[in-house]
Amino acid sequence: MLTGEKRSPINRIRNAFWTGGLSNQLTVIEQVTYLVIIKRLDD
Repeated sequence: MLTGEKRSPINRIRNAFWTGGLSNQLTVIEQVTYLVIIKRLDD
């Protein structure tokens, strides 16, 4: 189970997507995956 120190950043990311209009959790995971891949390609 996630503790408070690990849960806080995850909740901030989820809230950012929620306020941006993405409420489906699968869509959020997909978008985060794209962002990670793009970041890795950029490095």
